[in-house]
Amino acid sequence: MTDFTMQTDSDGVATITWDVARKSMNVMSTAGFALLSDLVDQALADPAVKGIIITSGKKDFAGGMDLNVIAQMRAGGAQAIFDGVMTMHKVLRKIELAGMDPKTKKGGKPIVAALPGTALGIGLELPLSCHRIIAAENPKAKIGLPEIMVGIFPGAGGTTRLVRKMGAMMAAPFLLEGKLSDPKSAKGAGLIDEVVPATDLLARAKEWVLAAKDADLVKPWDDKGYKMPGGAPYHPAGFMTFVGANAMVHGKTMGVYPAAKALLAAVYEGALVPFDAALRIEARHFTSVLTNPSSSAMIRSLFINKEALEKGANRPEAPDQSVKKVGVIGAGMMGAGIAYVSANAGIEVVLIDAAQEAADRGKKHSEDLLDKGMKRGKVTAEKKAEVLGRITATTDYAALAGCDLIVEAVFEDPRVKADVTAKVEAATGPDCIFATNTSTLPITGLAAASKRPEQFIGIHFFSPVDKMMLVEIIRGKATGQRAVAKALDFVRQIRKTPIVVNDARFFFANRCIIPYINEGIRMVAEGVEPALVENAAKLVGMPLGPLQLVDETSIDLGVKIAKATKAAMGDDYPDEAVDHVLFWMADQGRLGRKSNAGFYAYDDKGNRLALWDGLEQKYPLDRMQPSLTDVQHRLLFAQVLEAVRALEEGVLTDIREGDVGAILGWGFAPWSGGPFSWLDIIGAARAVEICRSLTAQFGPRFHAPALLRDMAEKGETFYGRFGGAQQAA
Repeated sequence: MTDFTMQTDSDGVATITWDVARKSMNVMSTAGFALLSDLVDQALADPAVKGIIITSGKKDFAGGMDLNVIAQMRAGGAQAIFDGVMTMHKVLRKIELAGMDPKTKKGGKPIVAALPGTALGIGLELPLSCHRIIAAENPKAKIGLPEIMVGIFPGAGGTTRLVRKMGAMMAAPFLLEGKLSDPKSAKGAGLIDEVVPATDLLARAKEWVLAAKDADLVKPWDDKGYKMPGGAPYHPAGFMTFVGANAMVHGKTMGVYPAAKALLAAVYEGALVPFDAALRIEARHFTSVLTNPSSSAMIRSLFINKEALEKGANRPEAPDQSVKKVGVIGAGMMGAGIAYVSANAGIEVVLIDAAQEAADRGKKHSEDLLDKGMKRGKVTAEKKAEVLGRITATTDYAALAGCDLIVEAVFEDPRVKADVTAKVEAATGPDCIFATNTSTLPITGLAAASKRPEQFIGIHFFSPVDKMMLVEIIRGKATGQRAVAKALDFVRQIRKTPIVVNDARFFFANRCIIPYINEGIRMVAEGVEPALVENAAKLVGMPLGPLQLVDETSIDLGVKIAKATKAAMGDDYPDEAVDHVLFWMADQGRLGRKSNAGFYAYDDKGNRLALWDGLEQKYPLDRMQPSLTDVQHRLLFAQVLEAVRALEEGVLTDIREGDVGAILGWGFAPWSGGPFSWLDIIGAARAVEICRSLTAQFGPRFHAPALLRDMAEKGETFYGRFGGAQQAA
């Protein structure tokens, strides 16, 4: 075990260096914590040691806790979790008190954390227990407590210490939003104490240790006269803070994220008692969160599975396919966005449109985004010039010579796409991969226009491209392995998360999104209160209600999709009631946000106001409104049953991709870990029971798929049956 090593110099300064073998980033393990504890004991007991520096042997300090530790603690049950967390508290408290006399607060040894780079999770909780935190100037470094983003909260004293250090109001963005800061911003916020040039980091840390006085070692909360910044809950100012925080948290989470509620409870209760009692309270709430299935599902989907997919978990065997030069055909919002993320990742881009003015406008989109970045201090003038210098806006297909990947993003018309395919293949080399960006058109049909169908693939970006993290890669029937590898390597280059699915109408994401939207619209047609539909969705964790979502994507797009789907499906087309509403809205000129009129009313500036009252005039409300639970079941099962069918039919081949894709692609209730995780939480048997009830009331679209019924009979879960295996069959 060499996670931590210690050396003492001739001046009596002991440097404990964190450097986990065979890891690019330090992560904390149970054994690592024990070793750190032993080294601190040695240093505190050695009369030759005057103080301690804790630093890293890597370019960053630490990325957080080893998730295997959390898994092991969870396996032992609530008592094992609580005992494990209290062991961490004991070690960090020992660092904090540093051997000082508990009565006189003297005689301790100064301990400073020297952070060379990123410090996340336990990588910040450990420094927070030290007497001073000094970070190197490193604009790429991220400092913060991101635990809330994966369904837990800082449970190794970070919650209690940060609130006592900064006050509940100032600590809120770092705890409740997982806000990350570069070192200078972290110092400005009061998160850390100093920022120095990287070359001076250890020298400055040693200088501080040798100059430190007894008063420098006493944390404010260990001082007799300590008062919480901003006021404790029983203080008039603090009372207002905590009332406001409670309202804010519930407003943002709708009560479905256990970690946010537990964190707020730990902060409130902990603020009423002495520091050591507050640590025990924090540990109890952390234990409660870790035993909640939501946290394990979120960690699995948003951390473990997401990271695995980004590292190429389902990449076929092929040589490196990193993209050197990409051609983007179509300079509309989608093509312009693809050009920007590609150039921003260091890839040379040729952006083509039928008119030079349109191509230039597409490049201007990148300039506008870079200008916004400059205003926020995230982009330099040099960076802007570099990115724009990589984009060539033109109408000339000859400029595609040398491209190893083409991403076509023209109008959703097979004839237009076929014409572009022919032009591109005439201008590019025989090894160039051709990707079509389409949200609905089957890839196999589009590939018929290609002379090289094995090199033809679908890459479905979500809008806006620069913000949406998911990219859906679609294999046509003839798509070869190199094309899949090329698409995956490209997505990795532009720092997005890929899922790979097999070809079918609507692929995976839209296959699940459209039934969600349709179910909401269908309920309006039935006379369900539109506000009930929208709020039911939000109260179960969906970021947007179905009516707001169709407003954002545009109602006329829904009409086009409905007409195209009906033409393709013929008598099997099911959604006449939905079409009636959509077509009527379109006839009224209510096309959504873009027309400032849709299911919602908008002001002249495009700000959403309230649900349009004309809906109730056209579709009178039923006197007997359904329950909140019934509406939520309809909205959720409309999505999850399509996910199960996609798996059953082989469109989706990995449930990890289904869960990650659902959360990142359309925001499926992140607290649940995704549709398959949610079904595992409620159980297949309960899901089938709900399906039977919904089918009896609303029809066969809610009939449980054979796969789900089989799992219910066998008492299986999706992750138990399929785990991370690539093939479902």
